[in-house]
Amino acid sequence: MTHLGGSSKLLRAMNDAAALSHVLERGPLTRGELRDLTGLSKPTISEALRRLTEARLVSVVGYVSAGPGPNAEVYAVNPDAAYAVALSVRDQKDRGTPTVTAAVTDLAGTVRGRLESTIDFASTDTVAAVADTVDEVCKEAGIARDPVAHVQIAVAGSYDQRGDVLHHVEVPGWGRPGLVEDLRRRLGVPVGVDNDVNLAAVAERAHGAGRDAESFALLWLGEAGLGLAIDLGGTLLRGARGGAGEIGYMPIGSGTNFQKLVGGLAVLDLAAEHGFAAPTAAGSIAAVMARAAEDDAAALKVVSTLAGRIAIGLSAVVAVLDPPLVVIGGEVGQAGGELLGTAVAAALSEAAPLDTTIATTQVQDDAALLGAQEAGRASVRETLLADLSRP
Repeated sequence: MTHLGGSSKLLRAMNDAAALSHVLERGPLTRGELRDLTGLSKPTISEALRRLTEARLVSVVGYVSAGPGPNAEVYAVNPDAAYAVALSVRDQKDRGTPTVTAAVTDLAGTVRGRLESTIDFASTDTVAAVADTVDEVCKEAGIARDPVAHVQIAVAGSYDQRGDVLHHVEVPGWGRPGLVEDLRRRLGVPVGVDNDVNLAAVAERAHGAGRDAESFALLWLGEAGLGLAIDLGGTLLRGARGGAGEIGYMPIGSGTNFQKLVGGLAVLDLAAEHGFAAPTAAGSIAAVMARAAEDDAAALKVVSTLAGRIAIGLSAVVAVLDPPLVVIGGEVGQAGGELLGTAVAAALSEAAPLDTTIATTQVQDDAALLGAQEAGRASVRETLLADLSRP
């Protein structure tokens, strides 16, 4: 009898998880639609929805005509059932102090609050600063701290999952062994940490040029650094220690590397050589592109030179990975827009024989933050479904 009872509980848990999964993925659904999607009987799906409603995971949000008889109830996920907090930590060399942008996302995917602040991590306890930021963004969102079920952090560095530590990170305090575990203990919820460019690729997959791509590579041309994210059918290639895509270290000729060729300082110097001076690399490239659109010779020279430099490193990526699509992102990539993308495609066709489509990012917001929001919400959903699946 115990075995049968346990089996019955397991079956109910699996039914509940199946129903919730479809509501999470597809949005509002009627009982009949859920019955068709799950293959469960009318009484079984009704009981599952009753339990999910009592657990405050779903609620009735409307009614639709279902022919003769009463209108059908429409069920949707309860957005306040759980929240995820996303943080994007950026080493703003032009400002001198790292910037942290935080956002609270509810279970339905709506951003409930967002704030940006500068934090001097060199003189501040990192764990306390992150905890304070989480508290502040929850206040901004008008929600209590308790329903936050996951915190996802994007930072420029390589996260080694085996050692639970960040490598190659320049923000002070973030490379300390034990930091991530200390964050989990302080925040009291699961904490995910990932490379900012990897999370930018998550955003690109969800909202940008990578939406319909089988696979793609995201080349990040940032103010502070370079990066490469490799999306293989929706799964990111991270490497043995999280270091896949640290393309800035890739040697280019004798005594130099890709960072020195197309990094923010190199872009500033290139633009200045041709009369385009701005405080940031992205600002310089934006000015260049505005003049290049008018066929200004100096601007066109900057575009072709930068595109040729990018193609040098990108040709190695294409030769090794043969991706069907390369998306150019980052602050410099955004500023370059389609004009830079077209120039890179032309330069790449001369440097490498493989045919690869080049696109510029369609994500105009903080891509790493958007990716952290997506990853955080996905983790919350996975946890809810896993908890439901256990009797």
